[in-house]
Amino acid sequence: MIGSRVRDVLPELEAFAHAVQARRPDDGTWCDAWTVRDVLIHQTGNAEELARVLGAYMAGEPVKTRGFGREAPYRALSDAELWAAFLSRCEQLTEVTAAAAHDLPPQSEITWTGRTVTPSFFAEHMREELVLHRWDLTGDDGTAVQALTESWMTEHSVTSVGLPLLARGSAALGLGPEGRVQGRLRTPGTDDVVVTADTDGTGIAFAAPEGPATIESDAAVRVLLLWGRRPADPTRWHSDAGPEALRAVRTLLGGY
Repeated sequence: MIGSRVRDVLPELEAFAHAVQARRPDDGTWCDAWTVRDVLIHQTGNAEELARVLGAYMAGEPVKTRGFGREAPYRALSDAELWAAFLSRCEQLTEVTAAAAHDLPPQSEITWTGRTVTPSFFAEHMREELVLHRWDLTGDDGTAVQALTESWMTEHSVTSVGLPLLARGSAALGLGPEGRVQGRLRTPGTDDVVVTADTDGTGIAFAAPEGPATIESDAAVRVLLLWGRRPADPTRWHSDAGPEALRAVRTLLGGY
């Protein structure tokens, strides 16, 4: 049972929960390496870590973000125990983020995975995880497309998560001293998302539409591309960039 307070803070939780409960734990997903149970383990670890880091900051004892090894204890749980733990961790995150909204200045600087975020990041990031990983379960159903289309999803992906999303893809490019990749992801009626990679690092930012796009798509597909996903229907994205440029940009968009 999801309480009203939790639904208010994490409005995407109910749809995610229904998607999980409609499937077997060992069902496959659109994330190649994960079953439904793996997705739920990941989400339980996400909720726990977001609450832990924000709560520690509020207590005046900041902690570093743990890696995905934090998920290991949940793998030992039964399916019923895992489901209960997931709901419990989401409730705890709701309580911590509500307290932070009341007690912390909105621009407080909190370290999360090597970057600085504000208190509002923590609930919003869990919401994005719920949207994205629900898509991993369902693919391109109407609920997923509508949620991915919301402008805050693109904003959060670019400004709050962007650089980590490019790390794995950048390493896979194997760029030499003179190597550089740049891509423009365009959704008509919005700013482009420009991604870059060279030997000095990676970049991701919004920019006014200029020149040809590397990939043009609807807003939902653009979010999927940023996270290293692909829509079931490839006709939802378009490109005149040519195979070499397109392959490089899609490699850069490797996601987590």
